[in-house]
Amino acid sequence: MKTDLERFQGLWRQVRFEENGIADPIDTHGAHDAVMTIVGETFHVAIPDGEALIEGKFMIDSATSPKRIDWIDSIGSDAGKQLPSIYTLSDDAFEFAAADADMERPQDFTGGSGITIRGFVRA
Repeated sequence: MKTDLERFQGLWRQVRFEENGIADPIDTHGAHDAVMTIVGETFHVAIPDGEALIEGKFMIDSATSPKRIDWIDSIGSDAGKQLPSIYTLSDDAFEFAAADADMERPQDFTGGSGITIRGFVRA
């Protein structure tokens, strides 16, 4: 059986975005149909024409409930900040809820102020 880190590897297309409780606002770190590439513990997000939007590294803890993932962007306004997050993962989809760097980790996917939720399917 594959680990969550092994299952994360590959290309993922963004299909859901919510920020501060608002569905599909203007997205500066992603876009409809943006593709996230995960290799090892690094990620790179680009729009379909190839323009890079964000990249960095992540760490997961699949032994917790809910499962935890922490994103650390290497470029952009959140560069160097650890964004505490939770995730769900299947073979063909994953979703995460990330708090702003100065907030507590989300405990569910209800969203709200300071919370970003993104959903992906295998590309």
